[in-house]
Amino acid sequence: MGSGISGLDGENGSGSGSDHGGSSKTGLEGVPEMCLAVILGYLEPPEICKSALLNKTFHRASSADFVWESKLPENYQILVDKLRTRTSASTGFNNLIKKDIYAFLSAPNRFGPGFTKEVWLEKRKGGVCISISWRGLKITGIDDRRYWNHLSSDESRFKTIAYLQQTWWLEVAGDLEFEFPAGVYSLFFRLQLSGAPKGHERRGSASKTVHGWDIRPVHFKLSTSDDQHAATSCYLSKPNTWVHHHVGDFMVQNSNALTKIKFSMSQIDCTHTKGGLCLDSVFICPYELGQRIKKY
Repeated sequence: MGSGISGLDGENGSGSGSDHGGSSKTGLEGVPEMCLAVILGYLEPPEICKSALLNKTFHRASSADFVWESKLPENYQILVDKLRTRTSASTGFNNLIKKDIYAFLSAPNRFGPGFTKEVWLEKRKGGVCISISWRGLKITGIDDRRYWNHLSSDESRFKTIAYLQQTWWLEVAGDLEFEFPAGVYSLFFRLQLSGAPKGHERRGSASKTVHGWDIRPVHFKLSTSDDQHAATSCYLSKPNTWVHHHVGDFMVQNSNALTKIKFSMSQIDCTHTKGGLCLDSVFICPYELGQRIKKY
């Protein structure tokens, strides 16, 4: 944008000014602040922030409330009220400008029992994303160390994963109630097949090798309180790579109401054991982002 308009300050512009002996502003310097704010409103948030660094006029224009209100979810006030009790500045939220509210919601915010859930706005489009730690899920046998280990991991946003050494019966389930903005959302399980998680190689043993996932598929299910359902099955593959396994999509029509969803993954065929599975989290995101994730 800068290079396209900078020509206005070139030879033609300066020559015209000197011919008349005037000092009239040309180029971006002559654009009213309100007009700049209207233009910035058409950009995505990262580009607005970059534009704010150009000069003081752009900085002031980029802070206009109407610029950022168009980027916020329509139920942003509900989200703020839900999350602000987790911040030390909760009493000052009524005085925040919309730009600061967007920044607050774009940062990861923990919520729920044990703070095992995290929500943030996808910075480009402002869509709501939620990640649910394995600690916020119901996992059969999770406290029996013959089957599962709880391991620290820098590859998880929650800094911990559940590692399945070996089991006959795999069953993981969870639920969520949240005020999603209206739209379509995708739900994924974030999993990895691994003989020994990164950073724990010395703890590896014969029982921690990947096995059993090519014999029967794993079943994924999703349902909502308004009778939406999705189900899929697949054989787990791609060892040593974190994979987002798509469970299904659901639609939200009322931004002001709680959306209730349930989801699960299972492989309960007891004819064989399976092991070597890292379980990190469940990830919920806007459909458009989900489509990009599915390509990888």
